[in-house]
Amino acid sequence: MNLSKPITRKDFLQTSGLAFAAVVFGTSFTKAFDLSDKPYFNLKPIGRQFSLEGYYIWCSSPIWGDDGKVHLFYSRWKKEKGMGGWLNGSEICRAEADLPFAEFQHKQVILSPRGEGFWDATTCHNPLIKKVDGQYLLFFMGNSNGKTNTKRIGLATSKSLDGEWARPDQPLLLPGKEGAWDDHCTTNPAFVKGNDGKYWLFYKSWNTHEYETQKGPVRGNRKYGLAKADLPMGPYTKVSENPVIDFSTLPNNAQLEDAFIWKQHGKYHMIARDMGFYNHEYGLHLTTKDGIKWTKPEIAYLEMKHYITEPTPPKNLNRFGRLERPMMLMSKHGKKPQFLFGATQGGKFDTSTTFVFEII
Repeated sequence: MNLSKPITRKDFLQTSGLAFAAVVFGTSFTKAFDLSDKPYFNLKPIGRQFSLEGYYIWCSSPIWGDDGKVHLFYSRWKKEKGMGGWLNGSEICRAEADLPFAEFQHKQVILSPRGEGFWDATTCHNPLIKKVDGQYLLFFMGNSNGKTNTKRIGLATSKSLDGEWARPDQPLLLPGKEGAWDDHCTTNPAFVKGNDGKYWLFYKSWNTHEYETQKGPVRGNRKYGLAKADLPMGPYTKVSENPVIDFSTLPNNAQLEDAFIWKQHGKYHMIARDMGFYNHEYGLHLTTKDGIKWTKPEIAYLEMKHYITEPTPPKNLNRFGRLERPMMLMSKHGKKPQFLFGATQGGKFDTSTTFVFEII
């Protein structure tokens, strides 16, 4: 800030905000605040590369196959269910394209709700595809009652992307005990091999009492926890009774969700959807060396209208203009992010689609 100029009301509010944040974050967030809108990623829009008539599409997790194609593991549900259908009728499918610049084509259904008596009876959602030691790992979320309080993370496995998937009889990770910050659910899995030789599973959750008693447009405060295992299949043990990412002391019920994590240049990066740290349209970027202490979030990407111009959709698509469920397609050698995939409302069928950016 240039102190030779008169201090405006905006300057005063920004300075006050910095002082408040310094007290709130303490040593947990190590980077200085940057008030510029220049995002971490320089993105070139490719477009809505996957849409399906009659369906909402969400959760687009890409991976390079041994065939040189891009395989996209995504969630979908029928249009007549509306936007909320992800909670009680989503299934996980696979699509293919020769390159991210091409339109994806649906190939097969991978996981569907199994019906009464199963932990994933009513929905299968949040796919995250990874490959470890020649085996494909498909992390996902299922629930048993069509509501948020039975959301649980599971793990299906396969030797090939288009083959049979071994489906888990039990969830991979359970919520905390009643009253804990994570007693409501486990969802939104993010996975990476840690520098300690263990496998790190990050998960989103929140507290049931807060969720049931808070008022406002967003109830509860979403935080991220970390669990570790010696093998990708588990068992996973939570590293602490406390979350590793927690914005709950900030104003306006700030939080984040939809985390995706990768390793680059000796540290771990997270990209996530902002839920009130800056606004509800940006993406956030954080880094860590140990998975526990994270830097202050910076802007990863801006709202969709910064990159593209589209006709205004029907009023029921009230999330239009934001990119959610951000996920990276890494370079083929796996060392850096090359494309950003995400879900966004709109498209030719007035639902939601996969949108792809090239990182330049």
